[in-house]
Amino acid sequence: MSHKQAGGPLQGVKVIEFAGLGPAPFAGMLLADLGADVLLIDRPVHSAQTVPPRKNLNHRGKRSVVLNLKDVHDLARCQALCARADILLEGFRPGVMERLGLGPDVLLARHPALVYGRMTGWGQSGPMAQRAGHDINYIALSGALHAFGHDGAAPRPPLNLVGDFGGGALYLAFGVLAALLHARASGQGQVVDAAMIDGSASLLTMMQGMVAAGMWDGAPGTNLLDGGRPWYDVYATADGQWLSVGALEPQFYAELLRGTCLDATETLAMRADPKHWPTLRSRLASAIRARTRDEWTAIFAESDACVAPVLSYEEAARDAHLQARETYGIVDGVLQAMPAPRFSVTPGAIRHPPPVPGEHGESAMKDWC
Repeated sequence: MSHKQAGGPLQGVKVIEFAGLGPAPFAGMLLADLGADVLLIDRPVHSAQTVPPRKNLNHRGKRSVVLNLKDVHDLARCQALCARADILLEGFRPGVMERLGLGPDVLLARHPALVYGRMTGWGQSGPMAQRAGHDINYIALSGALHAFGHDGAAPRPPLNLVGDFGGGALYLAFGVLAALLHARASGQGQVVDAAMIDGSASLLTMMQGMVAAGMWDGAPGTNLLDGGRPWYDVYATADGQWLSVGALEPQFYAELLRGTCLDATETLAMRADPKHWPTLRSRLASAIRARTRDEWTAIFAESDACVAPVLSYEEAARDAHLQARETYGIVDGVLQAMPAPRFSVTPGAIRHPPPVPGEHGESAMKDWC
C-alpha cells in the first residue's frame, strides 16, 4: 500500500463558507475533514440560541474571520476572498446574497471558475422559495416523513438527518465537488442549487421504484423496510432497552430463529403467509422480552442473524467494533465522530477545534490574499 499523505484528498482546495445553521455548515465540515481550507465568514453579532463556538462541531477544522457585509470596506475584503476561492457555500434565503452584493452574477463575473454552492430548504425557484421552513417541513412535502409512521400513529421525524444532513448537506457537498471537477477541467464555474426538498425526495428513489413494481404499499409501517415485516423491526428487551432485527434473507432468518429458540418449521411457514405475521411478531416480541439487551448481544455476537443492540451515541463510542475502527474519538475534550469515509492514501483529519468567531482574523486574510 502507498504511504499515507497528510492533509486529506481535498488539500489545496479553498472554500469560503458564510456562517449559518445546519446543513451548509455540515457540508463545510465534511470538506474541512478531508483537507479543504475552509474559511468561515462570521458576522459581528451572533444569536444567543446558537451552540457555543467551541462545541459547534459543524465548524471543526475551519478558520474564522468576522466581516460586516453591510460595511463597504468589509464587503470589498469579502469579495476579494471569494475571488481566491474554489468553492463558496451559503445557506441564506434566495436573494439575500444578491442584496449583499455577493450574488453569483457578481462573483462569477470576477472569478469565472468559482463553484457557487447554495443550500436552501425549498430551492432557489418555485412558489415556496421564499417561505421559511425546517427539516420536518421539507421531508413532509417531499414524501419522506410519511414513511416514518407506524400502526396509525403520527409520523415521527428522524431527527434532522433526512432533510438537513442527508438530503441537504450531503447533496451540497457532492454537488460542489462534482462542479469543481468540471471547473478544473473547463475553467467554467457554476451555481449548485442544493435544496433539502429535492435531496430528501432523491433519497426515496429505491422506494419509488418498488412502488412502481407493486412491491411497496403506500401505507407506512406495512412494507419491507419500515417495520411492516416482523423480521425487520425493533423489539423491547427485558431491561427496557431495544434490539434491532434485520433478518431479511432466509439464511439470516434461520439464524434468528436459532438464536431465539423459536420453532423453525412453524415460523418459516408463518413467514410465508402475511395473515400469520401478527402472531409471528408477537412470538418474536415475547422471546426477545425474556432477556436483556446485553444478553441478546452476547447470544448473537458471532451470528449472521442481522441483530444489533440499539445504542446511544455514548454507548456506541464504547462498542468494541467502533473502538477498533476508531469511529468515535475525543478531540479537545469533546466526544465526536471521526472523519468519514476512509482514504487509504490521503486520510482526512480533524486539524483543530471549532473556532471562536474572528479567531483567525488577519492571519487567515493574509494566507488567502
